[in-house]
Amino acid sequence: MKKSACFVLCSLCFFYSAMTGQAADLHGQIGSVKTEDITDSEEGDLKTGNGIPTQCVEEILAGLTLQEKVAQLFVVTPEALTGVDSVTMAGETTAAAFSSYPVGGIIYMEPNIQTWEQTSEMLSAMQDISDARIGLPVFLCVDEEGGNVRRVSGRIENTPYIPEMLSVGNTKDPLQAYKSGTTIGAYLRQLGFNVDFAPVADVLTNPDNTVIGSRSFGSDPNLAASMVSFDVKGLQEEGICATLKHFPGHGNTSEDSHQGAAVSYKTLEELKSCELIPFESGIAAGADLVMAGHIAFPNITGDHTPASLSHFFLTNLLREQMGFDGVIITDALSMGAVTNLYGSGEAAVQAFLAGSDLLLMPADFQSAYAAVLNEVGAGRISEERLEESLRRIISLKLRQQEQSAGIQSEEAAVDVFGGQQVQDGEDIQQVPYSDGSVTVEEGFDGVIIEE
Repeated sequence: MKKSACFVLCSLCFFYSAMTGQAADLHGQIGSVKTEDITDSEEGDLKTGNGIPTQCVEEILAGLTLQEKVAQLFVVTPEALTGVDSVTMAGETTAAAFSSYPVGGIIYMEPNIQTWEQTSEMLSAMQDISDARIGLPVFLCVDEEGGNVRRVSGRIENTPYIPEMLSVGNTKDPLQAYKSGTTIGAYLRQLGFNVDFAPVADVLTNPDNTVIGSRSFGSDPNLAASMVSFDVKGLQEEGICATLKHFPGHGNTSEDSHQGAAVSYKTLEELKSCELIPFESGIAAGADLVMAGHIAFPNITGDHTPASLSHFFLTNLLREQMGFDGVIITDALSMGAVTNLYGSGEAAVQAFLAGSDLLLMPADFQSAYAAVLNEVGAGRISEERLEESLRRIISLKLRQQEQSAGIQSEEAAVDVFGGQQVQDGEDIQQVPYSDGSVTVEEGFDGVIIEE
């Protein structure tokens, strides 16, 4: 097994601190500013921004080969990894494929998810395969938004139906978004998932938009911001990494980026006054990932390069101006907005150079992997840039695994303000919504909503 003693020690230390009530709040309260990437602990030991000792991350990073480092950048379907037409388990074929390509994550679709027992066993086996091969957890990802975009909810036993987020937004009650997050997060964690590609942070400003539609919390950017932040908190309190999508906003387009180019003619100032507001709120809430959308903004960049492949959007805007230092992942690189313009290899390389850390579902995984590996060897992608992304990926994997291990599966959800519990049948005090922010009345301690 390729696992460092430092990795094991990190896990034990976090678990002990969680059990004794000393584990720090990893993300702070809603609206708080994220910590710096590197901080000093009281003992003077360097830690990453999410609390993982830097020494652990560096030791794991040093133990990876170049090929393993590049493989960790990819999130693919189990079919793309194995070459099998339809995958519903993780056995010898998966282990053999993962041995050659120890990817950073697997994304599961409806055909992969049939029953609770089958899904749980498949995900558990996949984690065991990753642990044995590379000594790191693997991101087990799913699109579980609610409404029409759900792979689990209401489709297999023991899972409630989660409605579309537009209906949640229409309540104007952020606690409903929080409850949605904790509900989804709880059953995903119990199944074995650790990443949800949700919530949708797009503001629905174009009535002709069909690709986002009811997936959005609505057309009010301030209301959407409150809903997004509470949804993020709910998911991540259950040990599921939340993903803000589709940066910098897909709600103003009329085209579907799954099929071809999607264009918004907004200016940067217009984006800042509307589309970026929910992303800023979600980042402040501590969202672990941001998904970059394949939307072109010619009035900002001067061309039709998708934002997912744009250095301006991912590095200058998201990283430098908005201060996001979590993991950036592309939307699926197999979508028409990318494949109609770029080959799999060049799309992966350009997205990585633009600032992405994870590359989701290239149309041809092996070609994309080979292209990135070749460009590292040729110097177009520096090893420094490669390791910058690996540090974020490793750090998030360790933090997520440790947090999830400290959560009891039947534990009542804890509200964002760390307040009181409300049992079934009791009145639930709602948080008033005003001007797009959450206004807490004097004396309000928050609630826990128990299913």
